[in-house]
Amino acid sequence: MRKNSRRSFLKGVIGAGAGAVFSPFVSFKNAVAEKLKERREKDVGMLYDATKCIGCKACEVACKDTNNMPIEYDENHLWDAPRDLSSKTMTIIKLYKGENGEQSFIKRQCMHCVDPVCVSGCPTSALKKLENGVIAWDKDACCGCRYCQMGCPFSIPKYEFDAAYGKIVKCEMCSNNGLLAAGKTACSEACPTGALIFGKQKQLLKIARQRLYKHPEKYNGKIFGEFDSGGTGVIYLASVPFEKLGFPHLPEYSSARISEGIQHTIYHNMIAPILVYCGLALIAFKNIHMGKEKEE
Repeated sequence: MRKNSRRSFLKGVIGAGAGAVFSPFVSFKNAVAEKLKERREKDVGMLYDATKCIGCKACEVACKDTNNMPIEYDENHLWDAPRDLSSKTMTIIKLYKGENGEQSFIKRQCMHCVDPVCVSGCPTSALKKLENGVIAWDKDACCGCRYCQMGCPFSIPKYEFDAAYGKIVKCEMCSNNGLLAAGKTACSEACPTGALIFGKQKQLLKIARQRLYKHPEKYNGKIFGEFDSGGTGVIYLASVPFEKLGFPHLPEYSSARISEGIQHTIYHNMIAPILVYCGLALIAFKNIHMGKEKEE
């Protein structure tokens, strides 16, 4: 009778712990819908219109010059010729060429998400969302875990592997060099065609929607970053489908909502960890007791 009651108790404890752990997976859709973050009036960002870009790379040069970034050489060039974002390049212009003759330039840099996964996943709060919506990095708080690099749906943060004490490198929208405080960014100021403009996120969305409405024949019909991954501070217009330009297909909510919903449910008042710990402790106690009985 005693063994049966102990067995029933153990089953109850483990079952309760398992229920507490897995319950957020069952109801995560509701949690996501309730916790969606929105753009604020003061949030700043950029609008990049690929149809206006001429590929001059003035934004690349301005970014490197303003942030004192090193030159990236390759075997074919004696000048700065980065092929992708790296610990030495925070913004880059790429050229897409399709088989049917379609082509488009595209600019890549940190997207400054409305609900950033990198901030959610950073265990030391080295990555922070500032009051103006910019995602900034604090070198003194960073532990070099690179969770931000693994979690970012756009593969933006890069780690400085060739340094003894590596750092995370990504666009901080000139919040780190003083330009943002003056109401501008180096790359948008350098753009000669107006392909890249800086401003308040909500105002930039209005401009993008107006362009789509007035000239639907010029664009692919979508504003990338309006809703993708919960929305981004840097939004895009283009004539070529964004999938061809290297952008991932993402839901209209950030994966940070799922991970945080699960974590907050599991660790709410530490109920699930305590139950699991108690269950493991009772199992260990039972094994010890059985071992003593065998010895006797």
